[in-house]
Amino acid sequence: MITVSNVGLRYGDRKLFDDINLKFTPGNCYGLIGANGAGKSTFVKILSGEIEPQTGSVAITSGERLAVLKQDHFQYEDEEVIKVVIMGHTRLYEIMQEKDAIYMKADFSEADGMRAAELEGEFAELNGWEAESEAAILLKGLGIQENVHSKKMAELSGSEKVKVLLAQALFGKPDILLLDEPTNHLDIKAIQWLEEFLINFENTVIVVSHDRHFLNKVCTHIADLDFGKIQIYVGNYDFWYESSQLAQRMAQDANKKKEEKIKELQAFIARFSANASKSKQATSRKKLLDKITLDDIQPSSRRYPFVGFTPEREIGNDLLRVEGLTKTIDGVKVLDNISFIMNKNDKIALVGRNEIAKTTLLRILSGELEPDAGNFKWGVTTSQAYFPKDNSEFFDGCNLNLVDWLRQFSPQDDSESFLRGFLGRMLFSGEEVLKKASVLSGGEKVRCMLSKMMLSGSNVLLLDEPTNHLDLESITALNNGLINFKGSVIFASHDHQFIQTIANRIIDLTPKGIIDKQMTYDEYLENEQLQKQTEEMYA
Repeated sequence: MITVSNVGLRYGDRKLFDDINLKFTPGNCYGLIGANGAGKSTFVKILSGEIEPQTGSVAITSGERLAVLKQDHFQYEDEEVIKVVIMGHTRLYEIMQEKDAIYMKADFSEADGMRAAELEGEFAELNGWEAESEAAILLKGLGIQENVHSKKMAELSGSEKVKVLLAQALFGKPDILLLDEPTNHLDIKAIQWLEEFLINFENTVIVVSHDRHFLNKVCTHIADLDFGKIQIYVGNYDFWYESSQLAQRMAQDANKKKEEKIKELQAFIARFSANASKSKQATSRKKLLDKITLDDIQPSSRRYPFVGFTPEREIGNDLLRVEGLTKTIDGVKVLDNISFIMNKNDKIALVGRNEIAKTTLLRILSGELEPDAGNFKWGVTTSQAYFPKDNSEFFDGCNLNLVDWLRQFSPQDDSESFLRGFLGRMLFSGEEVLKKASVLSGGEKVRCMLSKMMLSGSNVLLLDEPTNHLDLESITALNNGLINFKGSVIFASHDHQFIQTIANRIIDLTPKGIIDKQMTYDEYLENEQLQKQTEEMYA
């Protein structure tokens, strides 16, 4: 168990935390959420001991081992992969190193023998004889095959290094597990494996993530960081989000009878009580939820941007025809004879392991890139707006303020008041609209690009990883905006919930062609026949 007592931290005049008192207990998974810049990663570093708080303390139950997901992907370049994983259990690895050193001595003494015996006893207690097999199981579960285990870390790709460091954190059944954005750079299979691992993990987990589906699957509690305080709520992310929205509606309707509010709360809790993320904890969690009162549910102070796309023109039936698109990038054929027809009301998610293939297809369809062979044709009633994965050309070296930047893309109303109002809905208020476009953060740039798309009035949207750099609030707003969009969409994303709630059609770009299915993402993943077919194509 981790006990946080009166913890506070300040950077200059900025207060990050103040008088935080919490207990993180075994058997629970806590999702730490908060707006970008609120201090989530800093708080995790305080819990791990990497950063000392200015006030208060963090105490870990005596004898418990804490493991942290390392963020330095180049820390172990000269080490073997399997050894890097075992290093996650510091004491076990120290024993292994000391044992090896003793046994390699040419003049092995009686004292060495006694010390070796002590080490062997502790080694067995720590399940050392199973260390390599356990490490191998973790690596394989995350998609690192056996032929890689003896390689040096320097030989691995960036995404493979991320998986090895994740395996390192999970190794040895730590009592407390701290994970900061563990799903970054993981493919869908690795994420699914990690979800199952954490669902069955019996100790304490604290996780920071922007992946709502992941938080919903694994979390039993949400730790909400807001205004320098942390409030813990029973339930997963959806429960926290919907309860905070419910509280806001109740607060706004002060004249509503309390009895009616209680009935609404009871119905809301009953719906979520049946949706436990850990089945063996369902009963205890239901009891906790049943005890929630109106006073326990507080409105969130989170600010959600307004994301709404309004087509100026309705699409006809003739939307998009793609025939035989082929493209080679840097000597590698990333698209090979791709053909499909996009229909009215289609919301297509592009999936698959090849990121370049998805980006290349979207760039070709947007007119940004020419194919080597094949062709495509948009219907005469269509107008397209494109969100590129790399938006640097719109901002690098741009000295325009945000009002003037957005004015370039406003075909109907370029007045100061209209543009300021539009930017205000995208959370740029007051003097913020006078910031130079070149100094924006990643998330601010994405919100500007979405504003540009909204102003276009297009009836077809092409989006390449639009949730990158966004906080949970902006992701939720964009997600809802695309669900409500009356036009057609073709997009690529790693966000499971984003794909599941928006797409009604899945196109999987495989090395041997496309798999094209009119179904939701979950249906696609759950279809055993399709899973088998996909695995055979990747084999």
